[in-house]
Amino acid sequence: MLAKVLSGAVQGVDGFIVQVEVDLAQGLPAFSTVGLPEGAVRESKDRVKSAVKNSGYEFPSRRITVNLAPAAVKKEGAGYDLPIALGILAAAGLFESTSLERTGITGELSLDGEVRPVKGVLPMVLAARKQGVGRFIVPLANASEAGVVEGIEIVAVASLAEAVEMICGHREIVPVKTDVDAVFRADGEYHVDFAEVQGQEYAKRALEIAAAGGHNILLSGVPGTGKTMMARRLPTILPELTLEEALETTKVYSCTGLLPDSQPLMVTRPFRSPHHTISDAGLIGGGQMPKPGEVSLAHNGVLFLDELPEFRKNVLEVMRQPMEDGTVIISRAATSLPFPARFMLVAAMNPCPCGYLGDRARECSCTPAQVQRYQSRLSGPLLDRIDMHVEVPPVQVKEISNAQPGSSSAQMRARVQAARKTQSLRFRGGRGVFANSQMNTSHLKKHCLLDRESSDILHQSIERLGLSARAYNRILKISRTIADLDGSEAISTPHVTEAIQYRRSRSANL
Repeated sequence: MLAKVLSGAVQGVDGFIVQVEVDLAQGLPAFSTVGLPEGAVRESKDRVKSAVKNSGYEFPSRRITVNLAPAAVKKEGAGYDLPIALGILAAAGLFESTSLERTGITGELSLDGEVRPVKGVLPMVLAARKQGVGRFIVPLANASEAGVVEGIEIVAVASLAEAVEMICGHREIVPVKTDVDAVFRADGEYHVDFAEVQGQEYAKRALEIAAAGGHNILLSGVPGTGKTMMARRLPTILPELTLEEALETTKVYSCTGLLPDSQPLMVTRPFRSPHHTISDAGLIGGGQMPKPGEVSLAHNGVLFLDELPEFRKNVLEVMRQPMEDGTVIISRAATSLPFPARFMLVAAMNPCPCGYLGDRARECSCTPAQVQRYQSRLSGPLLDRIDMHVEVPPVQVKEISNAQPGSSSAQMRARVQAARKTQSLRFRGGRGVFANSQMNTSHLKKHCLLDRESSDILHQSIERLGLSARAYNRILKISRTIADLDGSEAISTPHVTEAIQYRRSRSANL
């Protein structure tokens, strides 16, 4: 007897359909799995056999062959347990295999028949809907995650016996539907606010500009100036995630198993802050079967690198390509997989090894050679890709106590969203361009026209500071963002001069 069951798998962060073919033949009892199964898939035979018996069903004493198609793609994970078990029972005649047509199934089985959650359910369900699958059976713990997808019926089961009873028509299970709007309302709040930051209006202005245009930014200053505090509040002023962005981000977290149990959808922009001891594979992604790294986990959000010069140079250099392209391509001998990596880079660093160069309260103990060696850990090409370089000055205690409350995150976000709305109208119809930081040369020529005075000031500054052509383009992009925040269609001289300030401070130190 032959039975065919549909299941799902994940390659990179995208799902695809796997057909599970189960054949029961005459001969000595045996159980073999083909179709490039990895370790967890090969071990499924023992879990499936125990789960079937402990659920009250007879396990067939036949020669069982399970084929996972397409056979040319490696299969990993324990999500094939449930479809294999149901395929065996269908082939044994417990129910008609036709009742599983246009039905996707995934789930790990415990020895007593309980269905456990698996990674990557969201991309599997999205791929199944795209292929015309009408129903998908998922573990109960993955129900809310799968339920965010419209246009496909999601059935959640807690055990193998429950799945069999539902398929045979002996039990009715109400399809799961997640209220996406309710999820956004309940989980779309942040617990920090820019109103808690006293002083540092210059740095807060720079961060608002960075958020409005999606620009990368480097904060430099002595310890205790609030660099980390402000960086952690940057997601609170970024535009709210759209449903499409939320699904993109959730796919990455679903595939890595980092999606919180109580949160079916990522509705706030991610903030990732890896330690400086991270490897290049941890930052970019990798492994024998490539997995997403921190740059992909920060997709549609913020990647914060504190103590930037402490990161290994080879780790920082591998970021140059995803910073430009918004995508990471991990190549291995067997496959090459793309991972999304459209993030805002926020980096922080001290001006010297001891951290107190330029501090009015403490004297720096570093020699000029040590300062130079410390700052030279950051390569010119990497710094050139960071749009804004901002010096964060020390704040005295009396300045903090006398400071008036600054803008709240809600006020800053309103200005940022207004600027982003202007940009979305400007780039409407442009593929892959959502913010000013993503403009190419043709966009710059069309949307960043300067008058004679502004052009002269910019050219003089480029020559005096010794900046590159890439820096010139980035100043134009920042000028365009500042003009958008001001609600100005044209870029004027004040916009250009302010944009230059965000490149000059860093150039003067290197």
